[in-house]
Amino acid sequence: MYYIVTGAAGFIGSNLVKALNERGAFDIIAVDNLGKADKFKNLADCEIADYLDKADFLKKMQEGYFDGLVTAMLHQGACSDTMETDGRYMMENNYRYSLELLNYCQNEEVPFLYASSASVYGGGSVFRESREHEAPLNVYAYSKFLFDQVVRRRWHKRSAQVVGLRYFNVYGQREQHKGRMASVAYHLFNQYRAEGKVKLFEGCDGYAEGGQLRDFVSVEDVVRVNMHFLDNPHDSGIFNLGSGQAQSFNDVAVATVNALRAASGEAALNLAELRQQGIIEYIPFPEQLRGKYQSYTQADIGALREAGYAEPFLTVEQGVARYVEQLLKAAA
Repeated sequence: MYYIVTGAAGFIGSNLVKALNERGAFDIIAVDNLGKADKFKNLADCEIADYLDKADFLKKMQEGYFDGLVTAMLHQGACSDTMETDGRYMMENNYRYSLELLNYCQNEEVPFLYASSASVYGGGSVFRESREHEAPLNVYAYSKFLFDQVVRRRWHKRSAQVVGLRYFNVYGQREQHKGRMASVAYHLFNQYRAEGKVKLFEGCDGYAEGGQLRDFVSVEDVVRVNMHFLDNPHDSGIFNLGSGQAQSFNDVAVATVNALRAASGEAALNLAELRQQGIIEYIPFPEQLRGKYQSYTQADIGALREAGYAEPFLTVEQGVARYVEQLLKAAA
């Protein structure tokens, strides 16, 4: 019996493959698109049974190749570029492909855990898993929103576990291939090492410089939640997956810089000191992001807690410090 992980060479997918290995699971079918070949590095320390291109996998699945052989499917594959303007590609890749996998898992009575996104909430201020709070601002968010809507319509007819996880701002190991879509912590780490300073956006939407607030969640916590639902196959739903606590981009910058300073034996500095010394610099807010940018997110994790997930989440200070340590180790 196999676990199938789509987007397996990507950020969250590869962390899930590694977590399955650590639980003793090695019969894993890794599905991805290695058009960006460097992603293979995310799987180099993982054990899998086979790798399939996403198109080949879909064909084999439709032909019945995996019938009766799947323990669970963790669907993480998607185009996650919120700046992508090709709507046809986005809908085919994120919506239609996901629909094929959902149909298969329901027909085969296979647990289906999939990646949704906090982007479905758009510019709203309430982040609760309810239709009235959802208003996507770009086609990426719409592709995720529409699939969630299909899941809701079919809710009472489901034959097996279906879990949609609305990821907030995830950061952590194995994201280096994402380029501009990598987390702010990753970019700040590289900026400080290269230039001795970091850059954040100036204020927007009424927020001060670097004061925009996001729910930053460590990939370590994302993995734990996914494993929780694998261990509880009778629990289904669409759940926010964030820390439940919004923190500023300034907080991420302070945590990143101070973790690097600590590694070099230097004393920590507070935000005012970092600004005064020019270590934090603010740059103009990009015009192309105006009207498409979430200046505030904070997951309401009440539904997740009610579903039985009781573990605490890492704060930015805790998670970023651990991440910086991991990045330094990898760089060495």
